[in-house]
Amino acid sequence: MSQHSRREFLEQSMFAAASAAALGASIPHLSAAESESSSPNEKLRVALLGVNGRGQSHLSAFTGRKDTEVVAVVDPDESVGMKKGVGNVYKKTNKKPAYYKDLRKAFDDQKIDIVSIATPNHWHALGAIWAIQAGKDVYCEKPVSHNVSEGRRIVEAARKYNKIVQTGTQCRSQPGLIDAIKFVKDGGIGQVKLARGTCYKRRKSIGPKGNYDVPASVDYDLWLGPAPMAPLTRKRFHYDWHWQTPTGNGDLGNQGIHQMDVARWGLGVDSIGDSVQAYGGRLGYVDAGDVANTQVSIHQFGDKRLVFEVRGLETEAYRGAKVGVIFYGSEGYVVIPSYNSASAFDLDGKLIKKFSGSADHFANFVDAVRSRKISDLNADIEEGHISSALCHLGNISYELGEQVPVQELNARFTGDAEAQETLGRYREHLSNNKLDPAKTQVSLGPELSLDGKKEVFTGSMASTANPKLTREYRAPFVVPSTAKL
Repeated sequence: MSQHSRREFLEQSMFAAASAAALGASIPHLSAAESESSSPNEKLRVALLGVNGRGQSHLSAFTGRKDTEVVAVVDPDESVGMKKGVGNVYKKTNKKPAYYKDLRKAFDDQKIDIVSIATPNHWHALGAIWAIQAGKDVYCEKPVSHNVSEGRRIVEAARKYNKIVQTGTQCRSQPGLIDAIKFVKDGGIGQVKLARGTCYKRRKSIGPKGNYDVPASVDYDLWLGPAPMAPLTRKRFHYDWHWQTPTGNGDLGNQGIHQMDVARWGLGVDSIGDSVQAYGGRLGYVDAGDVANTQVSIHQFGDKRLVFEVRGLETEAYRGAKVGVIFYGSEGYVVIPSYNSASAFDLDGKLIKKFSGSADHFANFVDAVRSRKISDLNADIEEGHISSALCHLGNISYELGEQVPVQELNARFTGDAEAQETLGRYREHLSNNKLDPAKTQVSLGPELSLDGKKEVFTGSMASTANPKLTREYRAPFVVPSTAKL
C-alpha cells in the first residue's frame, strides 16, 4: 500500500471511529500493520488518560525518555488536564501536547501509538478496549478493571487485535522481587501452600455523606462514563472515589492489588481459584464511603490458599510488613515488605537470604511495544486481569454477607487453624482501636464456589453472585461483550 493510500485508509478508518463513538458503538480497530511505526527507531507517540495523582508518574515516565513523546493529554477535568497535564509536559519538554476532555477524540488521532491509562478504576477497562480497537498499545493502571467480566474483555481485545497491553503492577519488573519469587518457586523455603497479603494502610474518614457540587472544571458526564449518573455525595471530588463502589474498589483494589498480584505470582496459581470468602466492615467512623476499610479475604486454589488482610485503622506491621506479602513454606518463610525487596528466614526466624533491586516497569512496556512480543511483558494484561479479579471476588463475598458480631465468627471457622489465627489477630486489631469485638458487627460473606477457568460462580449462590461479575453500563459507555469486541 502506498503512503498516500495508507494515509487515506487511516483517515477513513478514524472518521468511521469518530462516527461510531458518537453513536455509542465500538470504535473500529486498526490492524497492527496499519498502526505501528514504520521504523523501530521512530519516537512512540503517547496519549495520557488521566493526569492527576498516579497520572503524574506516567507523565514523568514518558517525557523522561528519548524514544517516547507525549502528544496528547486527556482528562475530563479541564483544570487538571491543562495545569497538571499540558503544563507539566511543556515544562519538561518545551512542547505543548494536545488537550482533550473526551478520550474518543484522542483515539481518532492516527499518530498516537500508545495510550497510557491512569483514570479512576471505573474507566480502566473501557478506556483500554476503545484504545485497543483504535489500534493503540496500552499501559493500564491497576486494577485493570472495575469488575471481573470487563477485565476478561480487555484480555480478549488485546489478543484479537494483537496489541501490547501492560498492567501497572510494577512489582513484576523489580529484580529484587523477581529473584525472591524464583527462590520461593524453586523450593528455597520448602513447599509453599499459603501466602498472606497485607494492606495495613491508615485511611481516615472522607467526611459525611451529603450533596456536594461537582467542580466547575469537570465534565461530569464524561468523568462518570460507565458509572451511573448520580449526585456527588463526597466532599473531595478527586481520589476519594476509591471509597465508593460505583467508581472504586476500596483498598483491596487500590493498594491491595499490588500485593494480591505478588502473592498469586509466588503461589504459582493462574486462575481466579476454586472459592472465596470474605468478612469485614467500614469500621471506626461513619462517612460517605461504602467500601470496607477492615477486611479479610480467603481464596482457595486446590490445596493452596491466599489470605488477604486490609486494615485502614491504626495497626502494627505483621512480620515486618505493613504493605507486603508473606509466603509460608515447610522449611521457612519469605517476607516482602516493599515493592523491590524481600528477606527469607528459616523456621526459627533466622535470616537466610536477602533480595533487592529496582527497574523501570514503563521501560519494559516500551521494549515490548518495540519487539511486538507479548512474552516480553513482565505484567501482561492477563496477569493483571486475574489478580484484579481476585480483589473483586473478595468484595463480592463481602457485599453478599450477613451482619454478625465479630465475636461470633469463631464458630463459623471451626476446624480451620489458619482462619482462626487470622481472626484472632483481627479481633486484637479491633480492640487496639477501641472497638469491642462483642459489640462490633461485620459483614460475613458466604463461601462462594468458583469455576476458575470459566470465571463464574457455581453452586447454590451462583444465581445471586454471578450478576456481580459485571455491572449495568450507562450508554454509550458500554464495555462490549465478547461477541461485539
